[in-house]
Amino acid sequence: MDFCNSILETIGNTPLVKLHRVTAGLPCPVLAKVEFFNPGNSIKDRMALKMVEVAEEKGLLKPGGTIIEGTSGNTGMGLALAAVVKGYKCIFATTDKQSKEKVDILKAVGAEVIVCPTNVEPEDPRSYYSVAARLAKEIPNSYYMNQYDNLANRDAHYEQTGPEIWKQTDGKVTHLVVATGTGGTITGTGKYLKEKNPDIQLWAIDSYGSLLKKFHETGELDMSEVYPYITEGIGEDFVPQNYDMSLIDHFEKVTDKDGAVMARRISKEEGIFVGYSAGSAIAGLQQLKSRLKPTDLVVVIFHDHGSRYVGKVYNDQWMMERGFLDVKTVKDVVNARRNQPLVTIGPEDKVSDVIVKMKKYDIEHIPVLHNNEIIGAISENGLFIRLIDDANLKDAHVKQVMQPAFPEVRMDTPIEKLSVYINKENGAVLTKDDSGNYHIVTKYDIIQALGN
Repeated sequence: MDFCNSILETIGNTPLVKLHRVTAGLPCPVLAKVEFFNPGNSIKDRMALKMVEVAEEKGLLKPGGTIIEGTSGNTGMGLALAAVVKGYKCIFATTDKQSKEKVDILKAVGAEVIVCPTNVEPEDPRSYYSVAARLAKEIPNSYYMNQYDNLANRDAHYEQTGPEIWKQTDGKVTHLVVATGTGGTITGTGKYLKEKNPDIQLWAIDSYGSLLKKFHETGELDMSEVYPYITEGIGEDFVPQNYDMSLIDHFEKVTDKDGAVMARRISKEEGIFVGYSAGSAIAGLQQLKSRLKPTDLVVVIFHDHGSRYVGKVYNDQWMMERGFLDVKTVKDVVNARRNQPLVTIGPEDKVSDVIVKMKKYDIEHIPVLHNNEIIGAISENGLFIRLIDDANLKDAHVKQVMQPAFPEVRMDTPIEKLSVYINKENGAVLTKDDSGNYHIVTKYDIIQALGN
């Protein structure tokens, strides 16, 4: 029989997948090391298990003990899996910028999660670094893994990830691209690869708001480089001990928007449902394409799975609120008309009045307004059918022929989603601006918006 004794035996030996569409324009092949094939759906499974094993060997983690860690989510998942199999408890401190999905997943595998503020200094007692360190001192028979300064982190990648890439590329890899945070992946993997071929380039992808790039280039810990950013899992406001900066050839910064947009592109265009940092890694590689030659072979680490980010990167509303999603919304349609006042009709008005207004304003749809509330609608097509059957209806009151009110949508609704509301039976929707004024959006408005 062919089976694993526990889920931990499935860690590693992840595939390399050639990219096509998102790397168009690059002069050389690009292979993605797809790490969400690990059981915890991220590359962090490798170093998490290694840190646990080293702690056990050194007698730092004893039977029935508690694993404590500060994590953005993925390391916690790896540690939690190891804890389940080996019989430990887990308490994790994380930041409030991490996705809700990450927190929920950690809880699902039995961990206790403490959410801490993001925008505080590492030394602040409220930071997730400080909280994790404090808990380790207060809780008996516990051990703080400290992935940032625990060198078992980079050792895992020296022993596993580096050899895998070397073997999978038959030693032809020329560049390794890693969106980097703790430094373990790029340092451990890179050290192994450079031992095999010193000419291999290590490119680290950093985030604006992180000090790593400046430190690599100058050796200066410049806190003026540090400010809040949205990208998860990469960048730092200090330099973890896992880094060996002498191994890294270049740091490249990527914006929050470019990383998020590229992550969505990878999922849609390559069929690989990736996390935020994979988007940053490919966006950074695109920024560096002028440095590549046709004879090069690039390997990019895809750290984790897109399921960690369905409430953020893969949520249209979240993306639009941050200006990351370049889609036209109902608000764009309304603004394009320069906020022209809505033409309405009253329920006691005559149908003949409706016809006059439709001709005067060259419109097909008129909401019926009563006591400042929309109570119905008149559409040219529906009115035409009624008048053909009975020409005398032009003297009837609007309330006798009106249809149900047009559906109401939010101003930030993408126009692509209006097809749910606008169809053969219903030709328009209504929306309210911040001042409480109604506006109408018709099929014609949508066609105009999509055509521009």
